[in-house]
Amino acid sequence: MNLNCIVVDDEPLALDILQDYISKVPFLTMVKRCENPIEALQIVQAGGIDLVFLDIQMPELTGIQFLKIAGNKCHYILTTAYPQYALESYDLNVSDYLLKPIAFDRFYKAVEKVHNQFKPVEVPAAVAQPIITPAPFSGSANPIQDYIFVKTEHKIQKIYLHDILFIEGLKDYISIFTKDERVITLQSMKKMEEALPQSQFIRVHKSYIVAVDKIESIERSRITINTKIIPVGDTYRDEFFRVIGNKNI
Repeated sequence: MNLNCIVVDDEPLALDILQDYISKVPFLTMVKRCENPIEALQIVQAGGIDLVFLDIQMPELTGIQFLKIAGNKCHYILTTAYPQYALESYDLNVSDYLLKPIAFDRFYKAVEKVHNQFKPVEVPAAVAQPIITPAPFSGSANPIQDYIFVKTEHKIQKIYLHDILFIEGLKDYISIFTKDERVITLQSMKKMEEALPQSQFIRVHKSYIVAVDKIESIERSRITINTKIIPVGDTYRDEFFRVIGNKNI
C-alpha cells in the first residue's frame, strides 16, 4: 500500500531533505510540502492523508498544538532538533520522533514501522468477517443493529454504526472512517456491503459506501461528508438518487 504523506516545516532546507528521502521510498507518495502549518492542518482535516512529517518549532502553530487540534486522523512522525518534546509527543500517540539532522536509514526505519501498520494480516475466515450484533431487545419486532466488530492488526474492534461516516475500499482491505478515527481491516467491500443495514448505508462507488444520514450535500455526482468529496459511480448512480429521492420533501 502507498501512503499519502505531507511534510510540514518552516525551513525550506528541511523540506528539501525530507522530500528527497520520500522520493526514494517506493511506498510513500508526497502529496504536499507545507511551510505554513495552518495550510497543512486544513489538508489533514480534509482527509486522504496517511502520514505527516511534522516539525515542532514553527510560527503560528507548534507541532504539539498541531497534534492536539488534528487528532487521530492519520499517523505522525515528528522531525525536530529539540529532544525535550519527545515525552509529550508520545503521549499524543506519534509514530516516531526523528532528531535533525536526520539520517536516511533512521528515516526509513520510522516510515517502515508506519507502513507495517497498514499491511493486511492473515486472520481466520471466521474472524475476518464483520459481525453485525443486534442491540438489546426493546420490545420491537425488529431490533436495531447498532454496531459491528472488525479485525484490525492486533485486536477485534467494536465500531458503532452511528459513528461511521463512510467506508473506502482498496484491493483486499477497507478503511472505515468514523468521526474520530480511521480503522483499517482485511475485508472486501462486497462483504461489508452485505453486512451493513441497507436502511442506513448505500454503495455509491466501487470504492465507497456511505452512511446516508451523514451526507451533508450532493452536487451533481459528488457527495460531501465531513469535507470529504466522494464520487458517485455510474453503476450506482440510479439507485443512489432513487434512495435520496425517497427522502426528499
